[in-house]
Amino acid sequence: MREFILAIDQGTTGSTALAMGLDGRIIDRATVTFPQHYPKPGWVEHDLGELWSSVQGAVGQLFEKSKLDARGVLCIGITNQRETSAVWHQKTGEVVSKAIVWQCRRTASRCAEMKQAGGEPLVQQRTGLVLDPYFSATKLALLSQQNASARRWLKQGHLRGGTIDTYLTYRLTGGAEHLTDVSNAARTSLLNIHSLSWDDELLELFGVDKSILPEIRPSSGSFGITKGVGWLPDGIPITGIAGDQQAALFGQTCFKPGTAKCTFGTGSFILMNTGSRAVPSQSGLLTTVAWQLGAAKKPIYALEGGAFLCGAAVDWVRDSLGIIKKSSDIEGLAASVSSSDGVDFVPALTGLGAPHWDPDARGTITGLTRGSTAAHIARATLDAIALQNADILRVMEQESGRRLSDLRVDGGACVNNLLMQIQSDVLGRTLIRPTQTETTGAGASYLAGLGCGIWSDESELASIWAVDERFAPALRKPQREQRVMQWQRALKQTRAH
Repeated sequence: MREFILAIDQGTTGSTALAMGLDGRIIDRATVTFPQHYPKPGWVEHDLGELWSSVQGAVGQLFEKSKLDARGVLCIGITNQRETSAVWHQKTGEVVSKAIVWQCRRTASRCAEMKQAGGEPLVQQRTGLVLDPYFSATKLALLSQQNASARRWLKQGHLRGGTIDTYLTYRLTGGAEHLTDVSNAARTSLLNIHSLSWDDELLELFGVDKSILPEIRPSSGSFGITKGVGWLPDGIPITGIAGDQQAALFGQTCFKPGTAKCTFGTGSFILMNTGSRAVPSQSGLLTTVAWQLGAAKKPIYALEGGAFLCGAAVDWVRDSLGIIKKSSDIEGLAASVSSSDGVDFVPALTGLGAPHWDPDARGTITGLTRGSTAAHIARATLDAIALQNADILRVMEQESGRRLSDLRVDGGACVNNLLMQIQSDVLGRTLIRPTQTETTGAGASYLAGLGCGIWSDESELASIWAVDERFAPALRKPQREQRVMQWQRALKQTRAH
C-alpha cells in the first residue's frame, strides 16, 4: 500500500484534493466545484454544507482516479481561501447563516465609519492590513450578532467562528478542535502580527467576542486527528495549515528573505519573503505573516500586493471586444506583432489595486492610431499584466531594502510563454517557472510533511523543487525605462478620469 500526504486546497469556487508522494512529487489531484450565492448586489456567500460536500467529493474522486487507498494517508495539509468567515454551534456544528466570502462588500459602510472615527492607524500598526471589508473582522462581528440564534449561542458560550481552515479542522476532527494557523489568523484584522496573539483592543474596536475565536498555532505541527469523517480513516494527523497565498510562497520554496512569487490567476497575487522582520508599508502593500514552522521558531513575514485583473483582463478582451475566441488565443495574436506600437491598455475595470489603491480609476486604451490592430491591443493586454506586477515588485524592493534576484511564477497564465517573457523584460529580472505548478497544494503538503516528520527542514524541500523554464530579460535598460514611462503616462490618464 502506497503511503502519501493528502492536501486539501479549499478555494473560492471549488475544492481540490491532492496526493503527494514521500519524494515530494504530486501523484494526482481532483477538483469539485460548488455554487456561489449572491443574495444582494456586492454580497457573496458560501453554503458550508455545499463547501464540505465539495471537499468530500474531491477526496473521493482523487482516491478513485489514482487508485490510492485512504489507509495510506500519513498526514493531512490544509490550505484555503483566506478571509472568508463563518460561525457555527460548537457542539452540533449547526450554522446560523451562510459564510461571508472574502469578496463580499456588505460591511463596507462599517469600515467607512471606523475609518472616519480614526480607527485605521491602529489596525495598520497591529495587523499590517488596511481597514477594509475584504478582511474577516467585520464579517465575524456581523455573523456573531446576525440573528437570535447566533446571539443566544454566543451568550451560552457555544458560538464558534473563524476562517475556512478552522471550519475544515472542526469537521475533520469530529468537532474536537477549534484551531487556526498564524497565516490565516493574520488575515482577520484581529491578530497582532508582532505578538502572534488576538489583540484585545482590536477585538473591542471591531466588536468581536474573543470566545468565538480559535486557538492560534504554528503553520506546521499538530492540528488534531481525523474522527468520524466516514470517508477517511480515524486517527490521521492534520499537521499543516496555511492560507492559499502563503502556502504558494512556501510551495515555491521562497525560504530566503527577498525571494518572491507571483500567482497569475483572475488577478495576480505577489508575495515577498521579508524574513523575521515585519516590514511596514507606506505604499499600500500589506504586511502579513507568511508562516511559522514551530512554536520555538520565529515567524516569517511577507509583503503582499495584488493587481485586480490579470487573467480577467484577457477574459474581458475575449468577451467584450471579441478579438479572440478563447483566452489561450491571446498569446498567438499578441506574438504576431513585435510590440504594442504605442498602445496601452490599463485594465482598471474595477479600479486599481496595489500600490495605487484607486477605486475610482477606470479602464482605458490609449495610443491608438489608424495603424493599430487587434494584435496591438492583445499585446498591450499582456504588457499591462506584466507592468502592473512590476509596479508592485519595485515597491516591495524599495520597502524591504532587498533586491529581487528572480521571480517564481505559478497560476493558470504562467503557461503563456510570451507573457512570462514580457514580465521578465519589464521587470528586469529572471522569471522561473517550476515543473510543479500546483504550488498551493504543494505548500500545504510540505508544511504537513514537516509537521509529521517526513522532512526535517526546508533544505530538503528546496532540493525537491525543480525548474521547468527560465525567462531572462531581453530588453536593455533604456528600452525598459522607455516602456515603463509610457505605462506611467497611461496610468495618469486612467486616474484622471
